[in-house]
Amino acid sequence: MPQIPIEQQQEIIKRIKKLMLLMGLSQSAFSNKLGISPANMSKHLSGRLPVTVGLVNRICLDLGVSRLWLMTGEDVPFGKSEPHVGINPAETLVETSARRGVPLYDIDVTAGFGPLERQLTEDRISGYIDLPGLTGSNECMVRVSGNSMQPQIPNGSFIAIREVATDTIIWGKTYVIVMEEFRMVKQIRRHENSNYVILHSNNPEYDDMEIRRDEIQRLYIVDSVINYTTA
Repeated sequence: MPQIPIEQQQEIIKRIKKLMLLMGLSQSAFSNKLGISPANMSKHLSGRLPVTVGLVNRICLDLGVSRLWLMTGEDVPFGKSEPHVGINPAETLVETSARRGVPLYDIDVTAGFGPLERQLTEDRISGYIDLPGLTGSNECMVRVSGNSMQPQIPNGSFIAIREVATDTIIWGKTYVIVMEEFRMVKQIRRHENSNYVILHSNNPEYDDMEIRRDEIQRLYIVDSVINYTTA
């Protein structure tokens, strides 16, 4: 990612502090909303750590802040007069009214349980992401928390998913698996017993799981992963 000039970083820091005041959040609460440690946020705001494009993207994407305002001071903090969130300069989250690209839902796909479609409602759409390789046909983007699929899917990443039939599993592919009591993101592998499947985590600290195929209520294949960091 391109680096932000030092002078511009100082102005962005001022706007981040203003943003915390506008939102009525302490530095710690603000950090928690972004999934960043308060210690690192303190270093960003004091200049000991650089303000990166990744940090700007995270603030804009997580909090709905105008990217134009945060980067330049133009527009208003929560305005939608311009496309305001980007994963990088070539990848832009556009305002909801444009309805272009893949819808980004303000949900964590692994949080909660039960049918995912109950959460994929119009009022949960934060915007639309227009990226190469995303067709928008039956696809949507959601957040993933947890580290069981690292390094393929780091904590806090966004994944593009689309629903597929539960009897059309492609072995070795990664899916969002919806079951009665929980939802999870796992790689599905073949089991020696055709009535079962193996749910595999990329993180070696997690053991494989065996479940019955008929326990899977819905299945969403992961088409792509968008990961951003503040480093």
